[in-house]
Parts: sequence; structure tokens; C-alpha cells
Amino acid sequence: MNPLVIIPARGGSKGIPCKNIKPLNGKPLIEYSIDVARAIVDDAHICVSTDDDKIIGVVESYGLKVPFKRPDELATDFAGTYEVLLHALDYYHTLGNQYEVLVLLQPTSPFRRVDDIKEALSRYNPTLDMVVGVKETTANPYYNCFEEDENGFLKYAKGEGEFIRRQDAPQVWEYNGAVYVINVDSLKKMPLSKFKKIKKYPMDSVHSIDLDTPVDWIVAETLIQQGIIEL
Repeated sequence: MNPLVIIPARGGSKGIPCKNIKPLNGKPLIEYSIDVARAIVDDAHICVSTDDDKIIGVVESYGLKVPFKRPDELATDFAGTYEVLLHALDYYHTLGNQYEVLVLLQPTSPFRRVDDIKEALSRYNPTLDMVVGVKETTANPYYNCFEEDENGFLKYAKGEGEFIRRQDAPQVWEYNGAVYVINVDSLKKMPLSKFKKIKKYPMDSVHSIDLDTPVDWIVAETLIQQGIIEL
């Protein structure tokens, strides 16, 4: 299996300005994703999809050719990952390259490891829509998540509050954004949110860190400086 690895990197970041190329521990953030991608496939099968000339410059100075500049309609706040992935697949199709499997690596997950990608790939088979990196949630809808009822009163989001201890409640997972192994045939039929045949690849909370806010960035830098995580 020779997947296409797509690293989407839009230029307009509001939470952390220019975060995709902001240095983390002295290295542009996007280079962490490029490094793990290179341990899986050759450069010819790595696609950084971006609309930003500065990102293109950083990536190509790292020795990876950016195959195209993302069109304007896919560079807005409203452009979804689904359309970005299809656009990249269409580009490679015009070159005569067909892929059965796509690996999506978001640049905001710098602590994912090569082994995480390899293990997620090992759990994939063509009968699935996707294998996705997950972490156990800290908030559990059976235990400490609530919704308002028609009277405006809080009720348990799931179940009837029968669990006294969190560890007795059913285990609940959330996508961590670190790795997605996607069936291309499924993707051409529907967006990721419509997938039904999904298997999980569990990761710990540290390697699942997703950099979305300045606080996330401070946490990541602290973990590095304290030697809690090695890069």
C-alpha cells in the first residue's frame, strides 16, 4: 500500500497567527508533519496543500516540492477539509496517479510519531471508511456532560445519570486530529462526517496535543523544555 499523504496548511490562522510556520523548539511547525510523512512514503507521495506563499517558501526550503497552490475558493474560512482533499486527489488524477488510501496529517499535531502512523495504517483494510487517531475524552456524556431540556433544565447528555463514578461509565473517545487513514473510494462518495465504518487508533493525551490556541502553544513548549516529550 502506497498512500498519498496530504498535509493541509492554510495561511490564514486566527488563533495563532502564521502557526503552520511558527517555530516550535526552533523548527517551523509544518516540518514536524513533513518529517513523519517522509518516514512513511517518498516525497513524490507527499502533498502540502496551501494557499500561502510563505508556507510554500518554508516547505520548499525544506526540500519538499509543493505541487500546486491551493485555489482561492479553497482558502477561505468556510473551505472544508473534504473539498481540500478532493482537490488534491483530482490534481494527482490528472497526472495519472491513482491512490486507494489517503493519509491526512494536520500540521497542528507535532507530537504524533512515525509509529502512530504505521500502526494506524496497519489497522486499515479496504472494507473500512477510515482509521482515525483518538484520545479518551476528559468529559463523558454519560457522567459530566449535560444538555438543556425543553424547560431549560440540565439533563445528562446520554443516559440517565446512573453512573456514580466516571470510571464506571462507558469509555468515550474523541478525534485527536493527529492521523487519519482514509479510504479514497469512500471519500469520493461522502465527507468524513458521514463515514460509518470507522476504526480507532488510541493515542495518549500528550502525543494527541493539537495546537489551536496560544495556551496550547505554551503547553507544547513547556513539555519540550521540561523534557516530558522528546522531538
